[in-house]
Amino acid sequence: MTVATTAARSPQHQALMQTAARAGLALAGRSRAIEAQRSLPADVANLLADAGLYRLLTPQALGGHEAPPGSFYLVIEQLARADAAAAWCCFISCTTAVLAAYLPDDAASAVFSRPDLKLAGVFAPRGRAVPAQHNGVDGLRISGRWAWGSGAHNAHYISAGCLLIGADGQPERMADGAPRILSVLLERGQVQLADNWDAFGLCGTGSGEFEVRDAFVPLAMSASLLDGPRLQAPLYRFPVFGLLAIAVAAVATGIAREALQHFIDEAAAKVPQASARPLSARGTVQDAVARAEAQLQSARCYLLAAVEAAWQAAQQPDMAANELPVALRRDLRLAASHAVHTSAEVVTRLYTLAGGHAVFAASPLQRALRNVQVATQHMMVSEASFELAGRLLLGVPTPTAQL
Repeated sequence: MTVATTAARSPQHQALMQTAARAGLALAGRSRAIEAQRSLPADVANLLADAGLYRLLTPQALGGHEAPPGSFYLVIEQLARADAAAAWCCFISCTTAVLAAYLPDDAASAVFSRPDLKLAGVFAPRGRAVPAQHNGVDGLRISGRWAWGSGAHNAHYISAGCLLIGADGQPERMADGAPRILSVLLERGQVQLADNWDAFGLCGTGSGEFEVRDAFVPLAMSASLLDGPRLQAPLYRFPVFGLLAIAVAAVATGIAREALQHFIDEAAAKVPQASARPLSARGTVQDAVARAEAQLQSARCYLLAAVEAAWQAAQQPDMAANELPVALRRDLRLAASHAVHTSAEVVTRLYTLAGGHAVFAASPLQRALRNVQVATQHMMVSEASFELAGRLLLGVPTPTAQL
């Protein structure tokens, strides 16, 4: 079963899905090696970049696809079926490229027009940005240490969240009293990567920490994602944090779909120890597979419906950036979180039913279990996201700037 969206019916979407499928074939059999390396191999990153899959959300004016959010979700999900780490690094580069819609034209063109561009980025404001000048150029001095640098090993540029520091040495404040957060674009040579990504799952993403010490960045290479974008197009009126949440969900549902397919393929042939019947002959297994299919499809339908509703609103010419109704942004976050946690439930159940062979490193179910559980920890879809949605549903006053 597939879920139709307006984007999924377009020729652009069909071409992107075919590209993702070809990339998936090229990744076949490489997941264990990617995990062992603890970061995405350079040839894999180059493959995805050369195929244009790192440019899904890059503005068309800069040579990107500027793909609708529903298409973005489905392409990342397709890629995740082949390898979760590759899909994760791909969406990180894509969502980082949204910054192109916020930078001045010349700066955006200088960076984002590069056809093979690979990006990494962290929004969390773990750095300090102090206004400065260098060779007559207005800019910022950046220092900080950030976690979760997925894909940074292959990136040409890395975006990092910083607090803008005022003349008094304290963070500048916005009208609502919140600190002003800038996303600054650093050249890879300005960033020191820490070799500390030793994780339970998504091992091949290279999501370790990175550090910057007193690096100068021209002011034109910084922007606030909490302000409106310079480029007024429907994609950039869509909530940027919503794009991030649905991308995490795409990886999770892709993992779950592939795990379910693997289980189905193996169930007819796998005869458990001390049994004369294959797994597929067991009533408990038949029940579990049916429930897993219903759970996964239901979660995907809910998410794609929320994406479609928000996308329709973003396409309205009178809709200003960052002004999508709170209810639509809430539903995006809730549906994405639900899809991730439902995927984790499905994979855990399949892993349990598969029996002893699933505990070995060679088992795709073991890898799926680890990968999907790490996805549940992302701040955009973690347990706290349900609390956030619940407060909004109950009418409890709640900050929504990062919804």
